[in-house]
Amino acid sequence: KHGVNSGVSDFCPRVPLSGLAEDHAKRDLSLTDSLRSAAYSDAMLTQRSLFDDLSARSIVDYSLARRATLHNLKAGRLRPEEACDAQVYLKRAARYHGLPTKVTCPVCVHEDLTLVLYAFSDFFPDTGNGRARARKEIRELATALPELTVFAVEVCLGCSWNYLDSSYVLGTGETKAPPRRRSSGSRG
Repeated sequence: KHGVNSGVSDFCPRVPLSGLAEDHAKRDLSLTDSLRSAAYSDAMLTQRSLFDDLSARSIVDYSLARRATLHNLKAGRLRPEEACDAQVYLKRAARYHGLPTKVTCPVCVHEDLTLVLYAFSDFFPDTGNGRARARKEIRELATALPELTVFAVEVCLGCSWNYLDSSYVLGTGETKAPPRRRSSGSRG
């Protein structure tokens, strides 16, 4: 008996599996997992393309690290409390500034994920860095500032799963020096 990979392809090795190992392999390679994975990829690609017309550059995609974390969670090497640890501020940002997606949470499988966008720039005033921002606000900043870095974080409001989805640089691309910041110490 050849287990779950029998008949897949003549180029794939056929590893005999039995009992519990075969059940585990069937669950890992199930069609629903691959469809869920494909749906995630398609939906997140549309989320990432939110700013295509603004010519995003220096794009970093964290989906492989995300997949490894989910695999470790499923294999029991990572506890749910370690993966589902969204802080109150992140969940609040997701609730008020987040972009709803049609991607189901990979951990609880009950809620849809929300994408939260954080923006950082040397051109922001002192209080502007690291705030969660709405998509419309990031679009406005991207046309006004020479450069800003956006971090997109996926969050589940149900189970507190959160993961850095991607980061990219937006902006006009002008070359000008960022404003000088005054030191907080007093002179005298």
